[in-house]
Amino acid sequence: MTEGTAAAPHTATHTVLVVEDEPTINRAVTDRLRAEGFTVHQAFDGPAAVAAFEEHDPDAVLLDVMLPGFDGLEVCRRIQAVRPVPVLMLTARDEETDVLVGLGVGADDYVTKPFSMREVVARLRALLRRVERAQELARTSTRLDLAGLVVDPAARRVSIDGGDVHLTPLEFDLLCALAAAPGTVRSREDLMREVWGWGDAAGTRTLDSHVKALRAKIGADRVRTVHGVGYALEVGR
Repeated sequence: MTEGTAAAPHTATHTVLVVEDEPTINRAVTDRLRAEGFTVHQAFDGPAAVAAFEEHDPDAVLLDVMLPGFDGLEVCRRIQAVRPVPVLMLTARDEETDVLVGLGVGADDYVTKPFSMREVVARLRALLRRVERAQELARTSTRLDLAGLVVDPAARRVSIDGGDVHLTPLEFDLLCALAAAPGTVRSREDLMREVWGWGDAAGTRTLDSHVKALRAKIGADRVRTVHGVGYALEVGR
């Protein structure tokens, strides 16, 4: 873990649950987030993480993959079953399969150890902004029917030919960003900015992983890759 330059404290009132079994890392992340103005609760194993989530009802969770009791993937499954919540995975593993499993159980993003505190704070804030944008989208967007693919932002519901499709919160937001301009190529940078809140191309591997997961659920032929540019949602099949 590497240190970033400390930022001036903010007056944010968001509550964050930090789940990490290594005390030094847990304490360092907790101290930095508190300095940034967050209310922070800690857990050091899987069962304690689920209990702390139910007790404190956090706005976001920073979640290590490798935990005693049961691992972070199982924690993510259990807390997402209670209610959708932004989850930033902290992992020493960077294999695509591990990333896809994490995203598939409801994680939104991940950082690989060693990480900088600045990156963790920036990604956490981006996830929280995404939740706010999703709420605004639900209030202002209309239901879309694209060749049997129905996207209902208000209900946060997706169906294909009448059958419901279960998407994670971030998969749904990515689909909405693509569905807003069907057939139009959206650049990777634009999608990262709109869906994740990043102002540059940082974290585009996360985007690629989510696109792969989205294709597995709505059909690979519905999302077209334009190499070197980005992605487009195909209207016809």
